[in-house]
Amino acid sequence: MYTLPSKLKLFAIIFMVVGALGMLAGFLGAPSTTAEVKEMMAAHGDGHGTSHDTAADTHNTAMGEHGVTEGHGENAHNDEEAHLEHVLHQLQNRPWSALYVASFFFFMIALGTLAFYAIQHAAQAGWSPVLFRVMEGITAYLPWASVIIIILLLLSVFHVNHIFHWMDGDLINPESPKYDKLIAGKSGWLNPMWFIVRAVIYLLGFNLYRYFSRKWTLNQDNAEDNRWFKKNFKLAAGFLVFFIYTESMMSWDWIMSFDPHWFSTLFGWYVFAGMMVCAITVIAMVTIVLKSQGYLEFVNDSHIHDLAKFMFGFSIFWTYLWFSQFMLIWYANIPEEVTYFITRIEDYNLPFFGMVAMNFIFPVLMLMNSDYKRVNWFVIMSGVVILAGHYIDVFNMVMPATVGTSWFIGLPEIGAMLFFFGLFVLVVFTALTKAPLLAKRNPFIKESKHFHY
Repeated sequence: MYTLPSKLKLFAIIFMVVGALGMLAGFLGAPSTTAEVKEMMAAHGDGHGTSHDTAADTHNTAMGEHGVTEGHGENAHNDEEAHLEHVLHQLQNRPWSALYVASFFFFMIALGTLAFYAIQHAAQAGWSPVLFRVMEGITAYLPWASVIIIILLLLSVFHVNHIFHWMDGDLINPESPKYDKLIAGKSGWLNPMWFIVRAVIYLLGFNLYRYFSRKWTLNQDNAEDNRWFKKNFKLAAGFLVFFIYTESMMSWDWIMSFDPHWFSTLFGWYVFAGMMVCAITVIAMVTIVLKSQGYLEFVNDSHIHDLAKFMFGFSIFWTYLWFSQFMLIWYANIPEEVTYFITRIEDYNLPFFGMVAMNFIFPVLMLMNSDYKRVNWFVIMSGVVILAGHYIDVFNMVMPATVGTSWFIGLPEIGAMLFFFGLFVLVVFTALTKAPLLAKRNPFIKESKHFHY
């Protein structure tokens, strides 16, 4: 049985406390009025604010000199107020967006692990049963992540925050000056009630599979036949059908709808690829950590090599999907489609291209060599870069639509990451103490323990 080290528990709690304080500082530091925004922009010498003020003053002076009355000056003033109001909304969205990005990032690690675990059961894989308890430990975070996600979505529905732009009721009201024909046309799918109903269906399905699969795997440990193994096989096959549909719809709802005018038919697969590479990376890293502490003596270099191959393979798959989506949209140059990438290239240039290097170039160079895949510290180092790259990927998918040009990596972003990292570590490693680290009665356990090539 695994015993949770007191130092690890302490570090996880410290991360959570420090992270919570960082997030709190982010929420308290967000401005509440346009006057505060103006002060912040002046204090930081913001190009937008100062140039806007100067332009307005110059415009007013010029109009006065030419004997034109106050109309133009008032228009400039109104433009300035509209700009400040826009920046205010962006800055108020920033701590909520940082919280959402971090919560979704760790949620997708747990969900990707659950999908990978189901694939092993459905494929009746012979190499992986020695890793089942590690996978189950990581999926223990899924119920926690699900509760956090549904709370964040409900807060959006009840307009506590405004990160989902399409939830503004005026956008679908034909009599409103804010009326948006495109969003109104999608209101059959993008409406708050149906949005939450779908979220409950997704999360209920994911967590029910996780609960029964874990229960039946533990039952198999004490069984005298393979009855529970066979039930798990059928359950995994059914769950994968459910997952492949709901994962795409979940991606549309929880990520793509931040840009409600834009869509991509590849988007669900794109999120899936990132989810899987993050999940397999975390499985490899947790396995190596446990092995370094003297546990998992039945895991050998061949298992680590296989996990690293999956990390490499899904990194290539993610890059293929990223390039396919980017190249087709960029080359077609249709305004309503290409604006998605123009926004990110112009306002998020470094994180946009930086995450491509971190998620493709780095894994290819580090993990292409077969021998390197068996070196534990090499896999850990590659994994850290891959996870950082995919966090930035989620950041790039969310932030441009919610905070626009007002983005920054500061207290809200770092605090949210620290909090969820601490919670993830605490939940996962506590779950590993609840059952033996070997699924001893799995029919393929002997093959898995002697897996070499």
